[in-house]
Amino acid sequence: MNALDVQSITKVFGGLVAVSEASMAIPDRAIASLIGPNGAGKTTFFNCVSGFYKPERGKIIAYGRNIQGLRTDQIMALGIARTYQNIHLFSGMTVLENILAGMHSRRAMGPLGALARHRSNRDEARNVLANAYHWLEYVGLAGQGDQFATNLSYGSQRRLEIARALASEPRILLLDEPTAGMNPQEKQTMIDFIRRLRDELGLTIFLIEHDMGLVMNVSDQITVLDYGRVIAEGTPTEVKNNPRVIEAYLGSQAEQEPHAAEIPDDLPQDEQPQKETV
Repeated sequence: MNALDVQSITKVFGGLVAVSEASMAIPDRAIASLIGPNGAGKTTFFNCVSGFYKPERGKIIAYGRNIQGLRTDQIMALGIARTYQNIHLFSGMTVLENILAGMHSRRAMGPLGALARHRSNRDEARNVLANAYHWLEYVGLAGQGDQFATNLSYGSQRRLEIARALASEPRILLLDEPTAGMNPQEKQTMIDFIRRLRDELGLTIFLIEHDMGLVMNVSDQITVLDYGRVIAEGTPTEVKNNPRVIEAYLGSQAEQEPHAAEIPDDLPQDEQPQKETV
């Protein structure tokens, strides 16, 4: 069974078709990337999978269950967690409190239970704290639980956001540009960490990323969007040498300069895709 099956989804904003009849399938415990030029519809596709948008047509199946139309919290409770291109942390809360917030969907103790002094609630509170400290250590933030999230370095904030997602005990983890703003050494560390998430925790990883070197290095499979449509899907080697993908990224340059007809690992800075508006 695939971890995720997206079947012919279409998302329209007014008269703009942001995603059109797009499909992809991600095997269990695979690392899959979604790439495409700026404005291709990647973020819209991601938001449909995570429940922020509801597609007009198509189905989204996670481990055999149709999740289309469910609220974001319901989707998280079913084991799908995500991070964001622009880091979304509770800046006025401590590092530990951010992790505890991520565990909310898995906690049996509600607000009233938290006020009661029943032994079962006290036991759960201890277990919750122990679990939160475990995730802090796992992402390399041990000993920083009392700091405010806003005081962490950029790279540490990225790790905290992933730790908060892991605290919800997902089966599928969606990473939206996890290396944005990182230097080459930090990017390599993140590549190694993404592999650890798959190998040690058995997670299925689905990511958007503009760094082509990272995508080709870490992915088991790659899906390419252009103008909201899937134009290619396959292994990194297949995708990198696909004529339609080369055309989408390099345009007429690929036709005029055959020797350049290969997607570069790092696009020139002025060709780096910027934040999508849809």
